[in-house]
Amino acid sequence: MMATLELGIDTFGDVTEDADGRPLSYGQVLRNVVEEGVLADQVGLDFIGIGEHHRKDFAVSAPEIVLGAIAGRTTNIHLGTAVTVLSSDDPVRVFERFATLDGVSGGRAEVILGRGSFIESFPLFGFDLTQYEELFEEKLNLFAELLKEEPVTWTGGLRASLENQSVYPKLDNGPLKTWVGVGGSPESVVRAAHYGLPLMLAIIGGGPMRFQPLTELYRRALEQFGKDTDLPIGVHSPGFIAETDEEAKEILWPHYETMTNRIGRERGWPPATRARFEHEAGEDGALVVGSPETVARKIAYAAKGLGLSRFDLKISNGTLGHDHLMKAIELYGTQVRPLVEDQLA
Repeated sequence: MMATLELGIDTFGDVTEDADGRPLSYGQVLRNVVEEGVLADQVGLDFIGIGEHHRKDFAVSAPEIVLGAIAGRTTNIHLGTAVTVLSSDDPVRVFERFATLDGVSGGRAEVILGRGSFIESFPLFGFDLTQYEELFEEKLNLFAELLKEEPVTWTGGLRASLENQSVYPKLDNGPLKTWVGVGGSPESVVRAAHYGLPLMLAIIGGGPMRFQPLTELYRRALEQFGKDTDLPIGVHSPGFIAETDEEAKEILWPHYETMTNRIGRERGWPPATRARFEHEAGEDGALVVGSPETVARKIAYAAKGLGLSRFDLKISNGTLGHDHLMKAIELYGTQVRPLVEDQLA
């Protein structure tokens, strides 16, 4: 783990509700996400990641545009995705968009590349789901070549080849920081190490120490591939912060239940229960929810156990309202951050 732990927030731009329980417009949700990013910068957080989705319950399908709006109103916070679904996009266009974001933000752009846990983008953009694995492997291979910022000669089977082709704009501030988002498969961890790219683990169920074998595998693979063994490891986990543990859980639970059951019906999950929620909110669960003291303790525990350089708290939780998210961001920066720093000192 590096000397300091970066703290960030992630949001999927979930469609939230007004005080009367009516869904906000997509435009209002997008404007709220921008305000959340501005506040995160003001309270000293290091990163905001915005997810990419193409479905009714999320407002953000073009995260780079939202990040550009945040860039224009912030100074220090780094700006990235959570994640960019590379399998159903074009690596050259992804690189161009993030190189542009890096330029307008003064070197603050990052990209987290992943396969995505939702599949709507594949039929939408004309990709074959039976090639799910091959699409990501081939496109990540091309993206790794683009990161060198040299003329690219590359041959693939699923995308047109390139012959001595340059891509613009060039970056002012060194290579584009590029992470690989991983849900938990050893093959994905080794793939990230093969390309010498930082690893972002999505921990959305179970305790963080369950992922310790994967971080150890990543370090071993980096060494075997002759890569820098001090590359960053980050974690993305859902959660919420309020003044007390009980308040945080009572606010979060109905939105968590609705969101989990909505997605669960699509994926064949059993219905959410309060007992399971309480378990995940406990000491050995993935939900980082509670008072600033509780949240700081869980973050520090994960950081020490996994050797983290960054922890990203996914603050968006279904219909959980913008006002609650803004309060959680304020507590995260002003109270959680110093507590984490003390525990890691």
